Amino acid sequence: MAEMIPGAGMPALPSGLSVVDLREEPTMPQKVVIAGGHGQIAAHLIRLLAARGDAATALIRNPDHAADVQAWGGQPLVLDLESADVRTVADALTGSDAAVFAAGAGPGSGPARKDTVDRAAAVLLADAAEHAQVRRFIQISAFGAGEPAPTEGDESWIAYVIAKTAAEQDLRARGGLDWTILRPGLLTDQEPTGSVTLSASRIERGSVTRADVAAVTAELLTAPNTVHDILFLTEGAIPITRAVHAL
Repeated sequence: MAEMIPGAGMPALPSGLSVVDLREEPTMPQKVVIAGGHGQIAAHLIRLLAARGDAATALIRNPDHAADVQAWGGQPLVLDLESADVRTVADALTGSDAAVFAAGAGPGSGPARKDTVDRAAAVLLADAAEHAQVRRFIQISAFGAGEPAPTEGDESWIAYVIAKTAAEQDLRARGGLDWTILRPGLLTDQEPTGSVTLSASRIERGSVTRADVAAVTAELLTAPNTVHDILFLTEGAIPITRAVHAL
């Protein structure tokens, strides 16, 4: 059973970003549920959403992470997507405007967890979103997904590409979700730049900060022009708001 933990504070934005960077025109506040709610991208995303008046619920496995989520301005909800059923996850999503899949098995995990997190958990969240009638769905994927899996090399990387590709294929087949798939390049922990290269056509593989991935994700939530798009993201020179709405 999911466990809601009360209380949240208003965070400061990461340096280099402001609320006006994310929304040129005021919109109604949104309720957004984020899978992988204690991850590094989620940490940036929660701060950004809270700063612009949205309510972010972070799905976390470890209750010890609740205080971090609250400090970022989010509402923690203890729910393990590797063991939860669709009804429990749908209950967590009910009444929300959007869901974001930002979870990942992470470095050091083996092929089995690549499948249970990067594929199965993404499919579960999409199933739950359909059950809860939460149409807007952002899936953070990766460069390499959607391409033939490598046949040689690190088995965990091969499993990761296979899992991300399968999760994308599942999402693309769903008619009940207004999905967008985001494929960022190599993730870095540098300061946000506020500018990116974002394209619906494949671009040269490059790097991008986690903070900028979060900022693009926040902008995609209110960008209906990106529904059913697969987007490639790297560092670049185009301001994020302009890059998203130019698609």
